[in-house]
Amino acid sequence: MPILKLTDICKDYQQGKEPVRVLKNINLTVERGEYLAIMGPSGSGKTTLMNIIGCLDVPTSGTYELDGKDLHNLSDNDLAEIRNKHIGFVFQGFHLMPKMDALENVALPLLYAGVSVKDRRERAAEALRSVGLEDRIHFMPNQLSGGQCQRVAIARAMVGKPDLLLADEPTGALDTKSGLQIMEIFRRLSEEGMTILMITHAPEIAANAKKTYHILDGELRTGEGDSHEEAEQ
Repeated sequence: MPILKLTDICKDYQQGKEPVRVLKNINLTVERGEYLAIMGPSGSGKTTLMNIIGCLDVPTSGTYELDGKDLHNLSDNDLAEIRNKHIGFVFQGFHLMPKMDALENVALPLLYAGVSVKDRRERAAEALRSVGLEDRIHFMPNQLSGGQCQRVAIARAMVGKPDLLLADEPTGALDTKSGLQIMEIFRRLSEEGMTILMITHAPEIAANAKKTYHILDGELRTGEGDSHEEAEQ
């Protein structure tokens, strides 16, 4: 069973009196353990698509199934629970809590999930070790480099053992060396079986994924030479 399946997903936004279609009949199937990249320029619809996949927004029409469950007509609370239990997020801007140290930032999703203090501290420390930050667990975000902040963000995304990792321009705010370190972590996570869907505008970043899709004017297509038919328009 696919971990994620989008069928004829459309998204409209109201602009004045007329609706504007931002996503146009998106079809995408992602198998468990795949590592995908979706490329597109600014305004192509890639962030809107990411928000729908991440249950931060809902489609105007079409069907979204996550691990076989149809997410149509779920309440905001239900969608929040799915985000917390099943989806990990890595954003370009890190989104760390400035008054929490690295350990507390990573443990935050486990707090929302009701995990005990002892367990969430142990799991957060292990997640930080897995991204090479065992010597920075009590550093505040303003004491860390950009690359280290992004590694904290990855540890936070992974600490709840989600079914799906969504990464939106994960190297966009980093220098080349730090970006390569982040891509190396993603490669290792992929080899360990994590399902990763990455949004980027950079071909050299997309090249790290096993499969690439392109989105333009709200339409999704496979990368050149890719035979994955579900994304054909």
